[in-house]
Amino acid sequence: MSIFNRFVKTSTNSASVKNSTINESNVKQFDLNIEKILENWEVHHAIREIIANAFDEQVLTKTKDILIQKTSDNCWHIIDYGRGLNYHHLTQNENEEKLTNDKLIGRFGVGLKDALATLYRHGIKVKIISKYGNITLKEASKSGFDDIITLHAEIIPSQNPNMIGTDFCLFECSTEDITKAKSLFLNFSGKQILEKNIYGEVIENSTDTAVIYINGVKVAEEPNFLFSYNITSLTAQLKKALNRERTNVGRSAYTGRIKDILKACSSEKVINTLVNDLQQYKTDNMHDELSWNEISMHASIKMSQLYKNTTFVTISDLQYTPSLIDQMQKEGCNPIVVPDNIISKMNDYNAGETNRDKLLTTKQYFKEKQEKFKPIPIDINTLTIQERNIYNKTDAILNLIGGIPDNVKEIIIVEKIYESEFSYETLGLWIPMENKILIRRDQLRSTMQYSGVLLHECAHAISGEADVNRNFELELTKIIGTISSKFV
Repeated sequence: MSIFNRFVKTSTNSASVKNSTINESNVKQFDLNIEKILENWEVHHAIREIIANAFDEQVLTKTKDILIQKTSDNCWHIIDYGRGLNYHHLTQNENEEKLTNDKLIGRFGVGLKDALATLYRHGIKVKIISKYGNITLKEASKSGFDDIITLHAEIIPSQNPNMIGTDFCLFECSTEDITKAKSLFLNFSGKQILEKNIYGEVIENSTDTAVIYINGVKVAEEPNFLFSYNITSLTAQLKKALNRERTNVGRSAYTGRIKDILKACSSEKVINTLVNDLQQYKTDNMHDELSWNEISMHASIKMSQLYKNTTFVTISDLQYTPSLIDQMQKEGCNPIVVPDNIISKMNDYNAGETNRDKLLTTKQYFKEKQEKFKPIPIDINTLTIQERNIYNKTDAILNLIGGIPDNVKEIIIVEKIYESEFSYETLGLWIPMENKILIRRDQLRSTMQYSGVLLHECAHAISGEADVNRNFELELTKIIGTISSKFV
């Protein structure tokens, strides 16, 4: 029993075009020998394959753009200007020419046969015209087995041996199916390509659903991607995942290549869009690409290179060090709010190779200010009587914790902390490279203020850690406990 019993039989599908001038002996029948029917394919899927083959031929032969048009006889034509199709293209072998060329759409050598079978099943009359002959479809007995009916291609010698290219003629095909088929191709989408590199293309996406293309053919949709993408350099994983039906290509197959595409991007349009989206993490509106840390980092690095005034801050920085942010802006910086984990990676990045530009985070900003800062010590003799009285309590305060820490060589009163007084929260400073504690002069207004800052900086000196660090907090707790024990 023939598998083509499932095909719709109509009189129009007897597509054998008879021409009285052609010798019957010259008419050949070619068994398509299709073993499995892609029953889930609709007409537009079949048309997609024909268009894809035309595009592939255009690429291979470097000929002019393919043409899709409807003629007055209600026939749709898909035309390329390549070498011309012949019956050898109807064999079901992997196409070596296409397997070795990543820029092509077809790989399996079965797309055309699948398309023809699908069109026949749906009652679409097909005629393929090239210099090698005219091909139509019909059902016929399998050679040597009269009781088995299969789909055959009927080949009639060409009446135009000088014809260039191939003309696929589709009769009784709806405009809707043609439109659906064209919607599966980037070439017909009207979408703007934002940036192109060796791995593929970044494509604008103004809808709720992004599209993933492989060499210009749609293979997947993504509901939460910032951009659409056209992958033009296929990985081994992608080649394996690109099945015969060109459907259901999972995210895991193309994620790696999309990351490669984005990490090769450097244009202002793409980088600005990525960084702007990164800031949407606060509202949960951030797209999936920015959840990949390497993409967030790449975008931030490129942003910093494009705009030298870019600084990266966290929500905590905005809340707890507003004067710092104000000072950054006064100096012409443009603070960009990013997640804490990205700031952490930025600081790790800054701590790496010394021969690369640093990302300006709050920590890096502090560091650079500290490196530039040249404190001007205040002569103790110039202090007011009240200030001098409080300063003279230094030894008594330190004796509460067992005396001055061994690594502290000098306690200096200064007018400012850092050259620009950029942060009002910076009341004192431990400089480990110089074994010095700096305390701002205005802290000598009261014994409580002065002793608090002095002991705080001693905790830094003893622990060797910065603020908001567990070891620092443990040392500060120990100091509080030591002092309390002397009075309780």
